Parts: sequence; structure tokens; C-alpha cells
Amino acid sequence: MTSSGSNRLGEFEAIAKLFAPLAAKEPGALSLTDDAAILDLPFDEDLVVTVDALIEGVHFLRDDPPATIAKKSLRVNLSDLAAKGATPRAYLLSLSLASWVGDDWLTQFARGLGEDQEQYGIALIGGDTTATPGPLTISITALGSIAKGMMIRRSGAVAGDCVFVTGTIGDAGAGLAVLKGGGGTLDKNERAALIARYRIPQPRSALGPRLLYIASAAIDVSDGLIADLAHIAETSGVRIVVEAARVPLSDPFREMFGGDDEAIIRAATAGDDYEIAFTAAASARARIEGLGFPITEIGRVEKGEGVVLLSRDGKALKLSKPGFTHF
Repeated sequence: MTSSGSNRLGEFEAIAKLFAPLAAKEPGALSLTDDAAILDLPFDEDLVVTVDALIEGVHFLRDDPPATIAKKSLRVNLSDLAAKGATPRAYLLSLSLASWVGDDWLTQFARGLGEDQEQYGIALIGGDTTATPGPLTISITALGSIAKGMMIRRSGAVAGDCVFVTGTIGDAGAGLAVLKGGGGTLDKNERAALIARYRIPQPRSALGPRLLYIASAAIDVSDGLIADLAHIAETSGVRIVVEAARVPLSDPFREMFGGDDEAIIRAATAGDDYEIAFTAAASARARIEGLGFPITEIGRVEKGEGVVLLSRDGKALKLSKPGFTHF
């Protein structure tokens, strides 16, 4: 893990004290003392690679606890691996540290990564640290493994498939709204639940590999349910129909926004949920129910193109935007 820029803690000292311990369980990390790492995979497995960058003020707030920022940075990548059916193996960390980031912040950040490494069975194997005059930026590249040729792609959905999603949708967007001063009608526990969904995603890592022989296509819900299903629709060359009344909403979300069509549009376009949306044959319903995870059937795949969100009376709802975009 190379370093340049700021003197906080001493750059190489920070790596040795805070980040090298995170690499201790992976021999190929070489204790972060080299310019590269070695990851050995069995001959019958493929390497699955994903990367996400999180930027202060865009993906997290400066006042968020450092440990939760660390966990979100790692978990958004684990969510991508889960949607592909992959098992997490290792990750690379790149930090562009703003001037306000101090030793205490870095210590708590490293502690958050360490806790998640234990929970998800993944290890740091390298990266880079720099200083920046701009906002704090965190980029993680996560590496997973999967049986050869088995990765669940976006391109496998076919007409006649059903559409499913895990968990509940819209909670992270509601949590951000609470942090910005909304949610005055909520009680303390409801507010905390929504904020936690925004700050600390819960990637479906245990479910992902179990979808390998079930899902025809899958994607993690990061930019919004409708926006992300649109990626499946485009790549698969199909039309996806989502029934608004079937989109799963949590009780705190309903308390804050209600459950009418406008509330469902808000939930389905908010982003940051990090659930898995996937398609599967209708004949797989019983197997999906038997997985023991909170999974809801929300629609169907048809011939055509695009994504449509239908109201309770079967009319297409008008969306000002399908989800979050950076540009």
C-alpha cells in the first residue's frame, strides 16, 4: 500500500499501525510492504472484481461516524459481489484524505473496517493513500470468487420471468432525509432504524451464492430500484413491469411518507438500498420462498424494452427520474 501527501500520524506509520493489521490474515497481502499482492484461486473458480468510490457530501456526510463510513465503503462493494453470486475474498483500499481528517478519525475508520472483515470473511491486501485539497474520497476494489462460468449477469432475463427484490426499498433515502431534518413524526427508534439503513448497508452476502442456480439476472439496488432494473432490461433486451403496490416498504418509511403511489415512487427511485433485485423463472417461486430470506415478488419480465411502474389501477406512473445519477 503506497502513500503520499499528508503527515498525519506519519503516512507510513499510519499504514503500519492502522492498516497492516487488517492484512494480517491474508498471506498474499505481504503485510502491505510491497507494491502488489498475490491472490491464489483454485483452478475451477473465476475472480469477480468490483469497485466503488464514495465521496464526502455525495455518498456520506462529514458528521457520519468514521466507523460507519468505513463499513459503508466496504459494504457497497460486497453488495455488488452478492448480486453476482460471488463469495468475498479480499479488497484494495484507496484513500484521498481531506485536511480535516485526523488521527482519531483514521483510527475509528480502521476499526470499522476490521469489524466488517471479521463479519464478512474478507481481508485488506493493498491500496494507496494520498492527500487532497478536495473532499474526502474513499475507493474500494473488492475481489470475490465464484465457480467458473457461474457469475449471475444482468443479461439473462427473459420474457416470462418474475421479478423479485430482497428486503425493503426506500429506507436509506428516508434515512438521509431524517439526517437533513425530516421525519418529525417518527419516534426515536424509527429515526434510528432509517438512519442505520443509510449509514450501514446490509449486503445480502449470505444470499448471493444461493441464487446461482435460481436467478436468471441480478443487480444490487444502489441507484434506485427502477434505475437498476432498467440496466437489466437494457442488457437483457426485455421490458420489466413493476407493480407499485407490491414494492416492499418498511413501517418507518410508511410512517414518514405513507404508502400511496407518490411514496412508492419516492422509495423506488431513492437509491442506496443495497438490496438485490433479480429475475427468475416462475417455476422457481417455491425454491425462492424456501431460501429463508425476506424476498418479495414485485413484477414480471415481458417482450419489449424499458421499465414501467404500474399504479394499483394498472396505469403507468410518471417518474421525474428513475433514480440517482452522478451527471
